[in-house]
Amino acid sequence: MTARTTRAVLIAAALAIILPLSGCVASFLPKAQSTRSTPTGEKVSADLTPFYSQVLNWKACEGGDFQCATAKAPMDWKNPAAKSIDLALIRKTATGTALGSLLVNPGGPGGSGYDFIRDSLDYAVDKKLQQNYDIVGFDPRGVNKSSAVKCYQDPVEMDKFLFGNSPNPFGSDAWIADQRTNNTAFGAACLKYTGNLLGFIDTNSAARDLDMLRSTLGDKKLNYLGYSYGTLLGATYAELFPKKTGHLVLDGALDPATTSFDVGATQAQGFESALLAYIKDCETGKDCPFSGSGAAAMAEIRSLLDSLNVSPLRAKDGRELSSSVMFNAIIFPLYNKSNWPSLTQLFTTVMRGDPSVGFQLADAYYGRTADGTYKDNSTEAFIGINCLDYAAESTTDASLRADAAKLTSLAPTLGAQLSYDTSCASWPFQPTRMRGSIAADGSAPILVVGTTNDPATPYVWAKALAKELRNGHLITYKGEGHTAYNKSNSCVNNAVDDFFVAGTVPKKDPQC
Repeated sequence: MTARTTRAVLIAAALAIILPLSGCVASFLPKAQSTRSTPTGEKVSADLTPFYSQVLNWKACEGGDFQCATAKAPMDWKNPAAKSIDLALIRKTATGTALGSLLVNPGGPGGSGYDFIRDSLDYAVDKKLQQNYDIVGFDPRGVNKSSAVKCYQDPVEMDKFLFGNSPNPFGSDAWIADQRTNNTAFGAACLKYTGNLLGFIDTNSAARDLDMLRSTLGDKKLNYLGYSYGTLLGATYAELFPKKTGHLVLDGALDPATTSFDVGATQAQGFESALLAYIKDCETGKDCPFSGSGAAAMAEIRSLLDSLNVSPLRAKDGRELSSSVMFNAIIFPLYNKSNWPSLTQLFTTVMRGDPSVGFQLADAYYGRTADGTYKDNSTEAFIGINCLDYAAESTTDASLRADAAKLTSLAPTLGAQLSYDTSCASWPFQPTRMRGSIAADGSAPILVVGTTNDPATPYVWAKALAKELRNGHLITYKGEGHTAYNKSNSCVNNAVDDFFVAGTVPKKDPQC
């Protein structure tokens, strides 16, 4: 059994927005009714007309609280007539007079917008936006209920891919070879079970889907709220269709110009900073498990990760808590400050030799359920989309070791865990998107929201994106956690709500 191979890009590239571990459900909702959409009727080329003019049949679903529909999109936007795919949609109609539709993406790539709106409407958007917009969640191409990426059919095989532990020393030639073997097998399985769709789940194609959905929903301009990776999707849309932008808010931004190594390097520092913030908070409590404080506690964590490289902790189901699994267990609670007590429980139990909490958090991170199955395909989609979106970089043993040394120097505690990525080196399809800045010339104003100590999408990316966009406007939240709207303070919420409802653009960064 070989080690898990998704260590760098596939951990570091803007993860889906993660809810508080306690969960978040929508409040009581009135029952939805069935209805049909009225497309805009805009003129497009003859081969695109069947898609842009399709009527969505909204039907009551999910206990009657929501409406659901399925849209058709071309698998290949360059050859629309060849084959179509399905896009799953869910919406909650406005509680007041609707200004239009507001499409929401939770991040990832690979996050399910369908599940996000169904399970966490009040977390996704506040009551003011629910009053003024039909809130629409969608699963992008390749994801969940839409035409989806499929890889291993047996969850046991997925367990081996994600949790398997190489018998060879971490970073050794044999260990790296195990990484390559695992990744090659995974890519081949994805191609076998997904087919040619695997080559068309890129962000550019998903952005074109957004424009088609806008038209079928009857909106002349796109209103969009994108979290985390959803900011890249929204920015890509603005670049492709600047004149079709209505109100776009990009929260927890990615910098479109970053390379895969830059993503890993910047995010390694982001997680390191968030972990240190947790430690300082932990020191004020009675149950903090560390014998030292600050740098000393970080050194204890490094030592713990090193020990797990050599001697993983075996769970009752036979899986082993390696440093890679422990890393994911650590970063999962870092996304939301309210989850920091879970970190205390994690470190306390693992230091005692008990891996149970580590696997609880890692399983939650991957969507693995108690019966050993996976609730969605977010991991498969995450890998597949990233492999198309990031240009390949050198993955020779020498370059991997050089990059690992750089990452470890930037983030001494967690940097090594973001190293040695060969996930896309033997992917069945070549990247289709070259990284570069996005200006979106001619777009309407776009709000970019950045949190100063966001571990997953560090603040420097929000500043960079707001500057790259010709009509970008930065809203800074001074605080912890991944993304800020509807989960930080009234300053951020009011700025976003006023923009969506009244079109008000802040004269300057409110520094919330």
